[in-house]
Amino acid sequence: MDALTSLRVFREVVEAGSFVKAAERLDISTAMTSKHVANLERQLGVRLLNRTTRHLSLTEAGSVYYEQCREALDILQAAEAAVGAQRGEPQGVLKVTAPGWFANRRFADLLVAYQARYPGVLVDLRLENRFVDLVEEGYDMALRATSEPSPSLIVRPLCTMPFVLAGSPAYLERHGEPRRPDDIARHRIVLPTYTNIESVTLTGPDGAFTVKNQAVLKTNDTSMALQLVKAGIGLAYFPVWIVEPELASGALVRVLPNYAAFAPAVYAVYTSRKYMTTKVRTFIDFVSESLADRPN
Repeated sequence: MDALTSLRVFREVVEAGSFVKAAERLDISTAMTSKHVANLERQLGVRLLNRTTRHLSLTEAGSVYYEQCREALDILQAAEAAVGAQRGEPQGVLKVTAPGWFANRRFADLLVAYQARYPGVLVDLRLENRFVDLVEEGYDMALRATSEPSPSLIVRPLCTMPFVLAGSPAYLERHGEPRRPDDIARHRIVLPTYTNIESVTLTGPDGAFTVKNQAVLKTNDTSMALQLVKAGIGLAYFPVWIVEPELASGALVRVLPNYAAFAPAVYAVYTSRKYMTTKVRTFIDFVSESLADRPN
């Protein structure tokens, strides 16, 4: 059994907190994960982990070994990244998490272009509107839209993402189109569950107005909100990327176009480990360059 692989499996088990989670991250069986750790313990002649049916913890020897193991693997990772940079060929799986509204044509085109330039990288993209712990869940990086990035992570600003208020022509015909921010209070709004926008400040030619949003329905899925608004249930705030086709075709109408809503910054987020792999660096650079070339 390969000793280096066993080291990597051991580190993943410790950081994941369980054999099952480590196996999922490494895409191997739980039994094989256990065998790798047992192989290390056999070679070292000590127990590294205390195992119970509900809990996993490092022994004293395991704690010392883990710290040295982590440092050694970081050095190897840095060496691999340096070689990859020399060859200009990043390799491997890049696990990325991003909000659900990244499921749009603009970002899809970006991914296609990245894969064409770096065919050795397999992007494993998970779209979900929830907070993801990058270390706990084994992600290489995240794309996040926020006004308050976590101080415990390294962030790189990429662009801003304006949100626009939109509704279907049929809904606006039935209920009337808002002419001033104060009119929003009389309309039904589809609100997201993953952030609090029950009140929003709209800024326009005659100043800033804070408006209250009356929820008709809440959902954690941006695509579902889009379908609901197109069906005429009410209005909703959308990232401009996701509604560009609907606004262009007339399927949706932008409400109060002279007023700007919120526009959070989009960041590339990664953990504060000492070394960054070539695949992460090239992806962040590529996304940054692509978004800079295509302003909102």
